[in-house]
Amino acid sequence: MATSETTRRIPSSPGASSPAGTASPALGLTLRVPPVSAARPGVPARAPAQAPRAEPGAGLTRPMPLTQPMPLTQPMPLTQPMPLAATRPPVPAPTLSWQVHAGPGQQVILMPGQMSFSTANAQLRTLLGSCVSITVWHPGRRIGGMCHFLLPQRQRKLGEALDGKYGDEAMEAMVDKLLRTGTRPSEYIAHLYGGADTMPEGKGLKFNVGERNIERGWTLIDHYGFQLEGVDVGEDVPRMVALDLGTGQVEMRRGAGKAPVHPGAGSRSGGR
Repeated sequence: MATSETTRRIPSSPGASSPAGTASPALGLTLRVPPVSAARPGVPARAPAQAPRAEPGAGLTRPMPLTQPMPLTQPMPLTQPMPLAATRPPVPAPTLSWQVHAGPGQQVILMPGQMSFSTANAQLRTLLGSCVSITVWHPGRRIGGMCHFLLPQRQRKLGEALDGKYGDEAMEAMVDKLLRTGTRPSEYIAHLYGGADTMPEGKGLKFNVGERNIERGWTLIDHYGFQLEGVDVGEDVPRMVALDLGTGQVEMRRGAGKAPVHPGAGSRSGGR
């Protein structure tokens, strides 16, 4: 660093005076004191470090307006925890509620539009009005089934699921199940019941769903080649039908009075 000297003046003694008759100036001594950082002999002095020149406004930060506080991080609600992994929910397998399962020793009552085919020793029952029931049973395997349809058929769209309310679709599903057991329709004994006349008397109505269901039942039994053994159709009485899959016995009892009208049985939508 560059050396600088500090001068210090020492005042003269108060008793000193100038020659007679004249005012002499005050005398004093001047001492030169080298700074502490003065260079030592033989060592070259270093140039002083110059502080960097500050740009106007440099180093200043703009304060955040008080009207716009710094936003805080929004926490995730405790009721919605973060999922560990994005997984696709399983797709449930389609079920056909009108295809009823009958287990060993069970007594299953079929409602209108339902069908059951079982390889177990079970009993199937149903109550008929204008609807028709077809029972099938295999003497050698002691397996079989029953359907209860309300209407003969419909115009089914391409890809539309089968519906047990219609005779041709109920029998199609039952034949598909018996084929899966390694058997053929011609090996089964069939019975045909129901088809009561439920139309009001004296109305002059030509539409009789019971008759059309009977005709469709005959056609389906012939079409698939079942061995028809028992028939009780028509008139205006209800019928109770039971099939014992263990013995193959079919019990049919007629009721008193008018046959019941099942919902949808009087609709014309199942026409040919």
